[in-house]
Amino acid sequence: MRKELVVITGGPGTGKTTIIDGLIEQGYSCFPEISRQITLEAKKQGIEQLFLEKPLLFSELLLEGRKKQFESAKQDAADFVFLDRGIPDILAYMHYIGDSYPSFFDQACKDHAYTKVFVLPPWQEIYISDEARYENYEQAKLIFEHLKETYQTYGYNLIEVPKGTVEERILFILNSL
Repeated sequence: MRKELVVITGGPGTGKTTIIDGLIEQGYSCFPEISRQITLEAKKQGIEQLFLEKPLLFSELLLEGRKKQFESAKQDAADFVFLDRGIPDILAYMHYIGDSYPSFFDQACKDHAYTKVFVLPPWQEIYISDEARYENYEQAKLIFEHLKETYQTYGYNLIEVPKGTVEERILFILNSL
């Protein structure tokens, strides 16, 4: 069997981390979202919101982290490895804020191909903002559109995960592999 590198993506506040946590509980190999970690590191250095203040630097750090995750996922012994967001997410967010980026971002998307991409649609009832998620619900919907467009640009067929309980959503993902 060939290794499946499976991305779970979607706008902010759609349940990605909850699903990843549920998959971990079931014994699946998963790689968590790393943007909060990068944001927290920057706060320690006195930069309150690195993505807002220095978006290109934030995106470069994120790209390096996601490339490392991709390589680690390829080396993982599990047949299915789940990643909370993929490399194209970085470009989608850059498109969202209207920022340009060097060509190596585009090349990284081409060089690091995932097997399947599941996308979680905006879901107002579960949406919550916090100190690391500054977008409002309307912005989250726009980000979702940028994510779909960016992944499709790189040839991915997105599988939309229906709203439901965490268990139902996980079952949908596992049955779609």
